[in-house]
This record gives sequence, structure tokens and C-alpha cells, in this order.
Amino acid sequence: MNITEKILAKAAGKKAVHPGEIVDANVDMVMVHDLTGPLAVEAFKKIGVQKVWDNRKVVVILDHQVPAESVKAAELHKTMRQFAKEQNLTFYDVGRGGICHQVMPEKGHVSPGNVIVGADSHTCTYGAFGAFATGIGSTEAAAVFATGKIWFKVPSAIKINVTGSFQKFVTPKDLILYIIGNLGVDGAIYKAVEFTGSTIENMSIAGRMTLCNMAVEMGAKNGIIAPDETTRRFLEGRAGGLPDFKALQSDSDAEYERTVEFDVSSMGPQVACPSSVDNVKPVSEVGDVPVEQAFIGSCTNGRIEDLRVAAQILKGKRVKDGVRALVIPASQEVWRQAMQEGLMEIFTDAGAIVCGSACGPCLGGHIGLLAAGETCVSSSNRNFIGRMGSTQANVYLASPATVAASAVMGKITDPTTLEETA
Repeated sequence: MNITEKILAKAAGKKAVHPGEIVDANVDMVMVHDLTGPLAVEAFKKIGVQKVWDNRKVVVILDHQVPAESVKAAELHKTMRQFAKEQNLTFYDVGRGGICHQVMPEKGHVSPGNVIVGADSHTCTYGAFGAFATGIGSTEAAAVFATGKIWFKVPSAIKINVTGSFQKFVTPKDLILYIIGNLGVDGAIYKAVEFTGSTIENMSIAGRMTLCNMAVEMGAKNGIIAPDETTRRFLEGRAGGLPDFKALQSDSDAEYERTVEFDVSSMGPQVACPSSVDNVKPVSEVGDVPVEQAFIGSCTNGRIEDLRVAAQILKGKRVKDGVRALVIPASQEVWRQAMQEGLMEIFTDAGAIVCGSACGPCLGGHIGLLAAGETCVSSSNRNFIGRMGSTQANVYLASPATVAASAVMGKITDPTTLEETA
């Protein structure tokens, strides 16, 4: 079996499972946030169960409309605070956590071999730690609250084998954009996407999270990377009782629907052009595209290494007049580390605004919305029409390095063309 099949077999109490098989899986953790949580709470109350099946395995995080920008948002927050208190759940309020997909592993709610579901499509991020993680609907989350179980059709798997070393200012974000550009937004519908190869083995946890985060953008059920010592180093002191990683490796004779090979050695920075994540081109081929906004953050690229590379480019430079540059660390932990490293001063001196840890403009929140005719280059994961404000605005997806370089030049810019600053 491959790693996804092994996890689902264990969760279903079976010796083996096969693609297409329906299994009833025990859930190790379920997460909801302020947009999806209220609907889950409403559905849970209609079920008629008084208590969640295990209050240690339900996590509530406020991150999407944070801080509340309207009375409606404030009421939704109030609903989640009350539910978390009534059920004695782990709860991360405004200023206590950050973006859900960063907070979950940081706070030890993710462990290799776990089945984790979240009422958010980018829950697949946790596959970076060797977990089976996938997004579900709010009513499905309510059913999990009540029973601790959920059924899955075991997905067939695509192995993506990546080799080679990244060139300067080329990042895992460029890699996943390139992969999606090749496979298409429908290239992995309901598949398990397993990332392997020497490039993955040498990749940081932050980079692995970026890959798995965007697996859903090609339709995948889950993205996953086998756990190793890099995984252990991140999780030690966070998640307790780590399993035997050897048991969570795909067997040498595991079957895959197909294997796709990528070599990053000659790959340059990539950009997903409006308004589809698979409309991908090398930055060098995008042409002269002025930008009014540059956004560094989100559950895809708001981690400390993302902020470091952006600061490396912005240090000693200024954001071009007419450009709004937003920097949003993915969590309070990342925010604090960035402050200690002096990154906040670099961003501020460059003319960027640093906001509190939350989703910000990524889902059309109240920070950084675009007007008609405006263009944003963003380190987030989606560039759908209306995703970041006006339906007549344009969003280009890129790495934090490309976003920072574009902020300086006032147009989408290949970061490798800028002189590196210490």
C-alpha cells in the first residue's frame, strides 16, 4: 500500500484498503473556523447530540474575518466562543493563534499517520507531516462532532517525483505552480497526490506545507509527504507520542495511477495569471504588468522563511509609489519570530504595512480588497474572479520573492533580476 492507503486502513480498522473502496474512518482531529464553524454548530444542534464525541479532538480557530469587521462577523465569532466554552474545546481566539493551517501543526494538533478533517479546503496542508488531511463541508464537520467518524472513498494515487536543486529565489511555491500548470486544475480530481524525490527530502517543513496546501488546486483529495527527520524536528515538543515513521512509508511495490517526474534544476520563478491557478507562465514571459497591490502572507506563504526571503529583497529598498504592500505573518508565533529577527523593521522601512496574523485579503476579507481594474500579485493560493474584492480586479499568484520584487518595481518582476541585498 501507499502511505495514504496505510493511514485509511488503520483508521478503518482494516488490514488493507484499495482505491475505490468505501471505508468508515475514525477521525483523529477536526477543525473549524469562524466562517465554516457557525454552520457546523447549527447542524450539530439539529442532530440532537448534547456533547461532541471527544472534546480533545475538536479545534476552533478564528482567522478569516479577524478582527471582526461587521456586526455579522462579530455575531459569528460570538457563536464560536460560546460553543467552544460549552463543549470545553481547544479554542484560538483573535490574537491567540493566527491562520488555522499554520496554528494546527504549530500547536501540536497534527501528527503523522493521523486522519484530520477540517471545514476548509486547504486542510490538505497537514499532509506535509505525513497525515491524511482533507477538507470537508460544515454539515460533515457536524457529523464528525457527533460521531468521530466519516466515510471516504479510498483515492487512487499520483506520485509526483521531484529532483534537482532550486536556483536562487526559486522556491517550493514556484514548483507547485509549475506542477499545477502542467497537470491542470482538474489533473488530480479525488486523487491522493504523494510528493517524493530528493528535492522533497531536502525541503523544509514550510516548503512541504506550501506543496500540500495547493494540492487541492489541482482537485486532489489530499496531498502527502512521508514523515522523516525534518518532520520529527518540527513536531518534537509540539505533538506528543509520535508514531514509528518507518510504518508510514509507501511500500516499494505500492501501486500508483501514474508517476510524474519534475526536475527543478532549470526552473525559474513562476506566476499563475488571472483567473485560474493553472494559467501558469515563467515570470519572464508575463510581460509588463503593473500592480497596485502586493500581498505576502496566507496559509500558503506566510511562514518565517517566506518573510525572510521577502525581507532579503526589500532590505534597503522602497515599495514603489502607487503600490500597496501588505505583509501578514501566518501566526502569532511567526509574527513574534519575525519581529525578533528585525524583519518587521525592514518591511516598515520599505513602506509595507504589517498586519495581524489572519487570512486578510486572501478570501476577500476586510483587509486589502481590490477595486475594479486593480491588479494584485499575491503569495496566496487562489486567483479566482472576485477572490480578493472586485470581480473586475486581477490577481496573479507568485512566490514571496516574486511578490517582494514586484512591490519594489511596481510591476510583476522576476526576483532573480534584482540585485541581492544582505
